[in-house]
Amino acid sequence: MKVLIAYDSRTGHTEKMAQYMAEGVRFSGNEVEVKKISDIKTEADLQGYNGYLFGSPTYHRDMTQGMKTFLFLAQKAKLQGKVGGAFGSYTHSGDAPKYIYETMQYVFDMNMTDLGSFNLKEAMIDKAEGMKACQDYGRVVGEKLNAAG
Repeated sequence: MKVLIAYDSRTGHTEKMAQYMAEGVRFSGNEVEVKKISDIKTEADLQGYNGYLFGSPTYHRDMTQGMKTFLFLAQKAKLQGKVGGAFGSYTHSGDAPKYIYETMQYVFDMNMTDLGSFNLKEAMIDKAEGMKACQDYGRVVGEKLNAAG
């Protein structure tokens, strides 16, 4: 099984989270590709995966504009029933992952992780517990994929 982790990152924090989550997906025995959303140009670029993790930092109490644009593209990829999760970093409010998760769940009709969205304060990302939390989220999404498989 193969997972796509697509993310937007302004300062590199969400990118680090994506890399740690990729490790967790690999721990579950699945393949993973990590891509910046700016490298995904068409809905065809989203085909061929069994699971999806989308991540964005929270910027002004919302996801980035790039992530909003990406989600409109992703909607065209017909991801219904695919396993998914959402994540992001924040300094203050941390709203973006929840909005992404809800879009994936209710608009795309995906099979979302029971963990809900995953949010991590930027200061925690490079600490052992932050790294482990990212890995655990990726692993749980991978295990859900294995169970759905």
